[in-house]
Amino acid sequence: MRRLSIHLPSWLQDWLEILIPASQILLILFAAWLINLFFKRVIYRAGAHYALPRELLVPLRGVIRWLIIAATVLLILERLGVSATVLWTAFTGFATVGAVAFFAAWSVLSNLFCALLIVTVGPYRLGDYIELLDTAEKPGAKGRVVDINMLYTTLEDASAAHREGALLQIPNSLIFQRVVRRWKGGIHAHIPEDAPPSPEEEAAALALTTRS
Repeated sequence: MRRLSIHLPSWLQDWLEILIPASQILLILFAAWLINLFFKRVIYRAGAHYALPRELLVPLRGVIRWLIIAATVLLILERLGVSATVLWTAFTGFATVGAVAFFAAWSVLSNLFCALLIVTVGPYRLGDYIELLDTAEKPGAKGRVVDINMLYTTLEDASAAHREGALLQIPNSLIFQRVVRRWKGGIHAHIPEDAPPSPEEEAAALALTTRS
C-alpha cells in the first residue's frame, strides 16, 4: 500500500488515511450483516424443521445477534486506532460487572431458564392437574395449571382449605427441585379423589339437598 501511495497525487495521499479505515469499517459492517442474516435463517429453518417453540428461538436469536454486535464494535474500534490493551481492559471490566450482575440475579435467571425447559420439555401443560411433592409419599401444593410465564407457574389451588378460587404462584425453578405428579388433560380430565369438588359439582349437590 505504501508503494502504491507513492505514485498517487499528494492530495489523494492525504485522503488515503481516511478512505482506507472507512472502507475497512464498511466491510466489517457488511460482513456482520451477512453473518447475522445467515444465523437468522439457520435458526428459523432449524426451528421449522424440528418444530422448536418460538419461546426458545427468540432468546437464542437475541444472544447470537448481541455477540455479533459486540464483535463488530470491537473490530471497528480496533480499526479506529484503539489499542488491544484498552479493548481487553474494557472487556474484562464489563465481564466482571456482568458476572456480578449474573450472580446477583441468579434466582430470576434460573426461573427464566426453567421456563424455557418447561416449554420445550413439557413436564405439564395448561389445563393439567399437578401436585408438587417433597417426596412421592408426602402431599404438597396441588391444583390445575392456569398460567405459565417466564417466572412463575400459576395453579388454581385445589386444597381443602381454599375453595374460593385461590391461586398458587410457584417459581419455575422450584418445579425442577420437586417430584411432580401429573394428570394430563383439560378441564374434563381425571381429577384425584381427594381433590375438592368443582363449583358445578357443589351447585348440583346443593340442588339435590334442597330438593330432598
